[in-house]
Amino acid sequence: MLDETQRLSLFWRIFLLNAAVVTVAFALLMVGPFTVSTPVLLTEAMILSGVLVVMLVANAGLLRLGLAPLERLTRTMNTVDLLRPGHRLAVTGRSGIADLIRSFNTMLDRLEAERAASAARALSAQEAERQRIAQELHDEVGQTLTAVLLELKRVADHAPEPVAGEVRQVQETVRNGLDEIRRIARRLRPGVLEELGLSSALKSLAGEFSTAGLTVRRTIDGDLPALGKETELVLYRVAQESLTNTARHSGARQVTLKLTHRPRPRDVRAGESAGGEIELRLRDDGRGVAGAAEGAGIQGMRERALLIGADLTIGPAPGRGTEVLLRVPLGEEDQRGTEVLLRAPLGEEDQR
Repeated sequence: MLDETQRLSLFWRIFLLNAAVVTVAFALLMVGPFTVSTPVLLTEAMILSGVLVVMLVANAGLLRLGLAPLERLTRTMNTVDLLRPGHRLAVTGRSGIADLIRSFNTMLDRLEAERAASAARALSAQEAERQRIAQELHDEVGQTLTAVLLELKRVADHAPEPVAGEVRQVQETVRNGLDEIRRIARRLRPGVLEELGLSSALKSLAGEFSTAGLTVRRTIDGDLPALGKETELVLYRVAQESLTNTARHSGARQVTLKLTHRPRPRDVRAGESAGGEIELRLRDDGRGVAGAAEGAGIQGMRERALLIGADLTIGPAPGRGTEVLLRVPLGEEDQRGTEVLLRAPLGEEDQR
């Protein structure tokens, strides 16, 4: 009997609840010592009103109990965010409501998987395009400006002094432009990350941003485990985007960058520690986020974190400023340094 009740649709359950309440009230009126006069006496009106109130209260309670899962489902649908995956609604209720919740959870699984796949394809295409642009900046524009510098030097060496001084000023301007192009190319394609590893890349990145009144203090663990290429790239790009946002928007004077390895407690039965996490923390002393809407830059950081199953938290720092915290769980493949296929950078021009 219980299984048959659970298979009833929502319509029939609500109908049967109402029918039960009306039937009970009708039976009480039929078997009870109740009479209705014409016109209705005050006592009779009070009894009928009491019965009506009881019917309404019982009906409202039963409907509230039956429709409560739908209210939770509505709240979840209004607050779900695909950039913060993993939230699922507990399957409660019976028959149609439970099926609806299960279908909603399945839909979320499919949407999150499709979003992750599409984001990976988009970021991979972006990476390829940025590498191509960086290569052309280095090979084409860089070589052209180098040739211009050599020609300006030759002209300055043979020109009379007033003209030679002006040519040297032009030469210095071109040299500054060449340095800027090389800097942009390095940010588009961080060669130091591929050649020297994550620690050296973060040190170089901190040095680039320690200018124009901004001081970057870095602390990087020396016992970092071997990481996959994708994990290293995500850590580097999140740090780069965070420092870019700090320099452009926060008005901060100081930033702390910490990269630490937090191993799991040793498993006595296994005789070794496994997994753990890599934690990247950036904290500035600027104005803070102050409830500002997340822009393309932060959304790109979240999408990138999802690609490696990392958890990204952005919020106010203790005291003042903004704190960006990226926790990257380590599996066996990360411990061995296995390379993940998806690779894509987050451009410095993305805004907070």
